Amino acid sequence: MAPVLCIFLDGYEQSLADRMMAEGRLPALARLREESARFVLDHGAARLTGLASEHVSTGLSPDDAERWAAVHFDADSYEIWQEGTRFTPFTKRMRSKTVIFDVPYFDIAKAGNVQGLAAWGAHDPGTELSSNPAGLADEVNGKFGPYPATKWIYGFAWPSPLKCQAMGDALTHGARLRSEIARWLLTDRFPEWDLAMIGVSEPHSVLEGLWHGIDEDHPLHRLPSAAPAGAGVRNVYGAVDRLMGELSAAFADATIVIFSMHGMGPNLSDIASMVLLPELLHRHAFGRSVFKQPKAWSGIADGIPLLGEEERWGVETPQVRIKPSRWLKNITTRQGDRVRNKLNAVLRRLGSSEAGPQRKPMTWMPATRYQPLWHMMPVFALPSFYNGRIRINLEGRESCGMVPADRYLDTCREIEHLLRECRNPLTGEGVFDRVVFNGRDDPMGIGPTQADLDVMWKDPALAFEHPKHGRIGPVPYRRTGGHTGPNGVAFIKGKDIEPGDRGIRSSFDVVPTLFDLLEERLPSNISGRSLLAQ
Repeated sequence: MAPVLCIFLDGYEQSLADRMMAEGRLPALARLREESARFVLDHGAARLTGLASEHVSTGLSPDDAERWAAVHFDADSYEIWQEGTRFTPFTKRMRSKTVIFDVPYFDIAKAGNVQGLAAWGAHDPGTELSSNPAGLADEVNGKFGPYPATKWIYGFAWPSPLKCQAMGDALTHGARLRSEIARWLLTDRFPEWDLAMIGVSEPHSVLEGLWHGIDEDHPLHRLPSAAPAGAGVRNVYGAVDRLMGELSAAFADATIVIFSMHGMGPNLSDIASMVLLPELLHRHAFGRSVFKQPKAWSGIADGIPLLGEEERWGVETPQVRIKPSRWLKNITTRQGDRVRNKLNAVLRRLGSSEAGPQRKPMTWMPATRYQPLWHMMPVFALPSFYNGRIRINLEGRESCGMVPADRYLDTCREIEHLLRECRNPLTGEGVFDRVVFNGRDDPMGIGPTQADLDVMWKDPALAFEHPKHGRIGPVPYRRTGGHTGPNGVAFIKGKDIEPGDRGIRSSFDVVPTLFDLLEERLPSNISGRSLLAQ
C-alpha cells in the first residue's frame, strides 16, 4: 500500500486555473491533471455554511454534524458568537500514521495517531495554534519564522494599488514558505507516515480580497488597483503550483490526492447580508432607521461608492444598549428567571478559560449591532458571512418569542414578500434568487446554528429600494470575492488509478476516498462514499 499525500486547496477556483494552464503558467498542475483520475465535486447547499474546512477535517456533512454555520445563536439569551470546531477529526478512526500541516478546523488534540501543526497560517482556522508534539509550533517558527501574511489573511485592499500589491506579495511568500515547511515536516521531522494532509489557504485569502483583479466584469475592475490585484492572484496561483510540483516530486512513490470542496467567484453577500437585510428588518419592525448613510456614499452616478486608499470598510449603526433589567421588565417572572439564569451561564462560559471550541465575538459586523433589539423584534437577521439568514422570534422557542406558532408560516411568507418588494437600484431587478424555509416542517427543531429562512442573493446589490421603507445604501464593497463558484475538483494520481474524467461527485466523497486508499474500514458516521467506488 502506497502512502497518501493529500493537498487541500482551500478556496481554489478551477476556471482561473484552467485559464492559467492554457497560458502555460501552471505546469505542475497541468501535468498532475493529465496523469490523474479527475472529478468535478459538488458541495451542494453545504457550500453556504462556510464550513468547508470542517467538512474536510471531520468527514461530516452539515446534516450529519447537525451544524449549519459557524455562527451560534442562543435562543434564551439572544447572544451570538462565531464558534470553531468541536468535532473529532476523521483520523481518530484510522490506524494509519498521519502528519498534518495547517488543515483548518483540525483539532489535533482529538485527532488520534497524528503529528503536525494546526492554525499556523490558515484562513479561518477554526482552532487555536496547536501542535503534536507540543513544542513543534515553536520549532517551526524558530526554523522558518511565523506566517508572513497574517495581516492579509482577511485583507481589505481594493481601494489601494499598493495594498493590493502588498497583499499578493505576502500571500505568495506564504505559499512558498508553506511548501518548505511541508517538505521539512514530511522528510526530516516525521519521515514515517501513511497519510499526509497539507492545507493550502492562500487561494481562499487572495480571491476573497482581490477577485476584482481577475474578473473583467466586476464593477471594481476599472480601478487602478485591479492590475496589481490580478497580478497578486496569479502570483499566488503560481506559488501554489510550485508547491504541488515540489511535493509530488519529493514523494513520487505516494498516491497524490489534490482537491477543493467548491469554487470561488464574485461576492454577492457581504453588503446584503451584513448591512442591508438587518436594517430592512429593523425598519419593518419599528418603522424607523438605524443605519446612517454617509453623504459621500449618496448620489453616486453609477451607484457604486468608493473608498479612499487609506479608508477601511465600516458602516455606522449606533451601538444600541439595553440593560438586562429593562429587558426583563417586558417578560413574565418565569421567563425572566429563565433568561437571567441562561444569560449568566453564557457570560460565564464566554469568560471561561476552560478548553473548548474557539469562540470569537462578532461585534465588528453591522448585523450584530442590532442584537440588543432582537428580543423586541418579530423577525431579525442573524450575522452572516454568506447568504442572508433570518430568525423568527418564535413563541416557545426564543425566550422572548413574539410570533405564535400558528403564525409561523404566514410570517415566513410575509418576510419573503417583503424581500420580493425590494429592488436593486442599479439594475431595477429583484435582490434575491430564492428563499428557503428551513423550519417549514418543524419550526421548534431549528437549532442554534440554523436560520428559519435562508436568502440566496441574486446580484451583488449595494443598496435595497423598498416602496415603504425607502432606500438603504448604497454601501461600498467589502470583499470583492466570495464562495459563489459552482464546483470543486479532485485529482487522484497513483499506481493502478487510470487517468481520465470521472464525472460529477459529491465533495463529501473525498474523505471516504482516503479511507479507501489506505485500506481502512470506513466508519458508518462518515459522510459520502469513495470516489473510486464503482
